[in-house]
Amino acid sequence: MQATRKTQAERASRSLTVLVPCWNEEESLPRLFERLDGLRRNETRPIRYSFLFVDDGSKDSSQSLIRAYAATRPYAHYMFLSRNFGKEQAMFAGIEHVNTDGLVIIDADLQDPPELIGQMADLWMQGYEDVYARRRSRQGEGWFKKASSHAYYALLQKIASVEVQQDTGDFCLLDRKCVQALQQLRESERNAKALFSWIGFRKIEFLYDRDVRAAGKTKWGFAKLCRLALDGITSFTTAPLRIATWLGVGVSLASAAYAVAIAVKRLTTGIDVPGYASTMVVILLLGGIQLLSLGIMGEYIARIFNQTKGRPNYLIEEDDIGTSQSSLPHRVQGAQRISHDAQTQ
Repeated sequence: MQATRKTQAERASRSLTVLVPCWNEEESLPRLFERLDGLRRNETRPIRYSFLFVDDGSKDSSQSLIRAYAATRPYAHYMFLSRNFGKEQAMFAGIEHVNTDGLVIIDADLQDPPELIGQMADLWMQGYEDVYARRRSRQGEGWFKKASSHAYYALLQKIASVEVQQDTGDFCLLDRKCVQALQQLRESERNAKALFSWIGFRKIEFLYDRDVRAAGKTKWGFAKLCRLALDGITSFTTAPLRIATWLGVGVSLASAAYAVAIAVKRLTTGIDVPGYASTMVVILLLGGIQLLSLGIMGEYIARIFNQTKGRPNYLIEEDDIGTSQSSLPHRVQGAQRISHDAQTQ
């Protein structure tokens, strides 16, 4: 009878995986473990939590800490990638191995409070399929990062063909429908926020105040942020190619008009138009426009090249998903699993 009641209760509840991509987060992980345990212990809603840590090739003791944590908790699981593939690939690795009713993505640095997951789950239970967290305030971030981020999302909103959620990160709660849709997207150059917007489904905004990092330093330097922004633009729209086309048309028309003006002046006044300096300016301008256009085309061609190589998005060196009894099935579509037996032969 007790077993029957337990089964009925589990059916009435929802399963929710908390996915934590991490890289060199040994200073933050102990605090994260404590707060995740508190989330699960204090939960009064009909939610069955499980935690999935995806380590993206950490060089510190992060993997040892995660392994020890999961060893004493049947609801905690991990995947260790063979090297640092990048946060986007680490998130995709976790997404591919989730089969629960819902999925929460949260960073290991505790800037996104785990205690808010319950409030996001309330909206999920009301029928929303993508509860995305929008930052009302961002503590510990400089004015330049805030301003550049706002400008980037404003630009993306104007040129993108789908609605883009502004001032958001990866902190979100996705229904199983969204997870299954993301599992079908096979591109190698990934931008999670762009893909979350592209798949659609019923979305709702959840406002929150972002905390400062619990420990350590951010892994996102200026160059990485620029690359992520470029990935977002090229994965969302072909507007840069269209801009290059219209720029070429505009320069061609201006050149034709200038040539007509020179011819008219020569015929009407008989005076040669002096123009060494202006000629050099035009040559340099045209050269710059040509190089810019080639660079834009090169960005798209490079992504085509990477996609056609057909390499897996990540490689798994170690995990406890396939051998444990959990709601996280052993599934590998976008990755190759490294066999230690094969390595020793």
